[in-house]
Order: sequence, then structure tokens, then C-alpha cells
Amino acid sequence: MKAHATIAHSDGGHDLPVLMNIEQVAEHLGVSVRHVRRLVAERRIPFVKWGHLLRFNPIEIGYWIQLQQTPVWSP
Repeated sequence: MKAHATIAHSDGGHDLPVLMNIEQVAEHLGVSVRHVRRLVAERRIPFVKWGHLLRFNPIEIGYWIQLQQTPVWSP
């Protein structure tokens, strides 16, 4: 999977990330597609809705994963 692939623009515009589909996100997270759909329905994961399609920015998913981490606790 190319999680950080981008599309370069010949006009010098910003690079756009190649968006992931729901199956790719589920595989990347090690969960079912149904679970990812639940996260979307609860607005707990960043996503792009394009018509009836769900897409996910791999950079935002990576950042979201970092936000989910629990810090190490040391007494």
C-alpha cells in the first residue's frame, strides 16, 4: 500500500495525496470494514465523502492514529 503517495501537478500546485478506500483503511488498521463504517458514522475518524464514496487521506489517518495513542505512564 502506498500510504504517502502523492500526485504532482504540472502547474506547480500543491501535491494531493492518493486517497485510500474503506477496504484499505480497514486493512491498514487491522479491523473490519464494518468497524471503519461505524467510526465514520460516529465521526470518530477523518474521511472525505465524495458523492456516495468514502475516501480517506492517509496523512490524516496517520495523524489520527497518533492522536489515539495513550502516553506511557511512569510512577
